[in-house]
Order: sequence, then C-alpha cells, then structure tokens
Amino acid sequence: MQAGDREKIGSQGLEVTRLGLGGTTFGNMYSALDEQEGLDVIDASYTAGVRYFDTAPLYGYGMSETKMGPGLGRYNRDEIAISSKVGYVLKERQEGDDYVDLFVDAPKLTSYFDYSRDAVLRSIEGSLKRLKTDRLDIVLIHDPDDGKSIEPGWVPGDRVNFDQVMAEAYPALAELREQGVVKAIGLGMNQWQMLADFARAGNFDAFLLAGRYTLLEQESLRELLPLCAERDVRIIVGGPYNSGILATGAIEEATYNYAAAPEPLLERVRGIEAVCTRHDVPLQAAALQFPFGHSAVATVIPGARTVAEVEGNVGFLQHAISADFWAELKQEGLIDAVSPTP
Repeated sequence: MQAGDREKIGSQGLEVTRLGLGGTTFGNMYSALDEQEGLDVIDASYTAGVRYFDTAPLYGYGMSETKMGPGLGRYNRDEIAISSKVGYVLKERQEGDDYVDLFVDAPKLTSYFDYSRDAVLRSIEGSLKRLKTDRLDIVLIHDPDDGKSIEPGWVPGDRVNFDQVMAEAYPALAELREQGVVKAIGLGMNQWQMLADFARAGNFDAFLLAGRYTLLEQESLRELLPLCAERDVRIIVGGPYNSGILATGAIEEATYNYAAAPEPLLERVRGIEAVCTRHDVPLQAAALQFPFGHSAVATVIPGARTVAEVEGNVGFLQHAISADFWAELKQEGLIDAVSPTP
C-alpha cells in the first residue's frame, strides 16, 4: 500500500490519497508548531505522495487553517484536495468564556455551535480567507453532538443539533455541491451512532470518523460501516492512533480520547504489542493499515509535527504485514473476529 494511492469520494471526480495529513498539529494541539516546521511537514507530505489535507476552524481557533494555507499555496491547487469544517463559529473570547485548552498559544478566541445556513456560508468564507484558497473540495459538518461523545460518561442517543443540521446546514452544502462549488459534503464526529442516523437521512459523500474505527475499536463495524458501503459514503479515518496510545504504545503517559489512557486499555494495547513483536510489525503500521480492510474506508489522516513523523507514517503504511498477524489478533480476542483485514 502506497501513500499516494488514490480513492474516489463522491460523484464529481474527487480523489484523495490513501494517506492524508490531519491538521490538528497545525493548531498547536498539545505543543506549538512554528511556521517553518509547518511548511516542512507539508513539503515532506507532498514529496511522499500525500495530496489530501484536512483542517477545521476549531483547530487552534483558526491557527491550523492559517498555518496550512501558505504551505499548500506553494503547490498546484488542482493536484491537492482540501477539507475543512463548519459548525464551530469563532468569536472573541471574553472573561469567563469556555474554550478548548488543548491548543497552545492560541489566539484569544472561543467558539459556539451554529448549524444554520448563514453560519455555514460564513464559516466557509472564513476558512477560504485563512487558507488563502479559492475553494474547498470537501466540507464536513463538525461535531453536531456538541462534541460530547468523548466526554466521560457519554451515552449514545442524544440527537442534539440533528434537526437543524438536516434543515439548514445539509441543504446549504447540498446546494453548493450541486453548483460544483464543493465536490463532496459530509460530517466529522467522534462517534458513529449519530453518523448512522445521518447516513439514513441524507445524501452524503464522506464521514470523517475520528477514533471509532481503529485497531482498538471496531464497534462501528456492525452498523455504520455496512451502511456507508451500501450508500457509497466513504470513511475518512481520523485519529487512527486513538489520540496517541497506538503511536506511543502502552507507556505510562499514553493518551486515549485526549486524556490519560485507563489501565484496561493499556493492558489490551500490551497484548497487541506482544503480537506485533512476534510478527515484527510496528504497532503504528498495524494501526494505520487496519482500517483499509473495509471497503468503505478511503483514507487515514494522522497528524504530524515533524518531517520524521511524516516519513514514519509513510513507512508504516508501506510495511508488509502478513495474514497470520491479523489472524493471531483475532484468535487472541484483540480485534473483532469479523473485522475485514487488509
């Protein structure tokens, strides 16, 4: 499997590469990424064959788009695909306002949720300005569950914002797609349950599923992925390392869902690592390649903050993995027994 292998999304001729670049690091998630480092990461990605780049206004409250824009602007716009998102509206932060504190040195901004038609169109306009580009190829509706699904104690079933998305945001994006202004539309979330509801309710091209179809989690395999395969909704796998633990392994500081990994999860990763050792497979290679066993998956988009990380991801995607490795993971109960594997 090569980083630059192409997969189709939607019906307007759009293709993305099997390996994309996620933009959270450009928003200074966890630590700062300076301008030159960002340019180097994009250059290394492009050199390796990556032609798909994802970002969002939320990432660093605009910083991700602002930093990615100059790097992407050095290449032929027709050769690359860019996705960004709508739903989080940026505003000046006032004393006492809530804000996401994962982003280092972020501007004094915060966000609120708005899935109205006007907010969608204004959000796209803001993204275009920050990215300094004339178009977005994919527009994703971001976290219509108000981002609650990664919070402790979250229970599936709350369809917050569902009605407004389908009444306002979806028709606005469908109109832009029909006009050829954007080539594909969809949603980006950290849960699969609500995405299944959206798949039944509208005509979407892609879902960015973050952290919910990985080497650690296959619950979405039972309902969402078959539904997407049936309706030709392509899956963009975000968070293939589950926010850290599948990149670092089961170390003491390992993170899962942007928080400290619990001990039962650490123990499971230790089991996966033991199988990896027996088959000479890097944990990261297994994590990046596993999702491609399912036909609905088009691309994985890990983040990277250094050239070495980009080159590492490329190497992990290309690493040869035998069928025996996947079979042993199933035999040990470490992945779902019905999981399709590459």
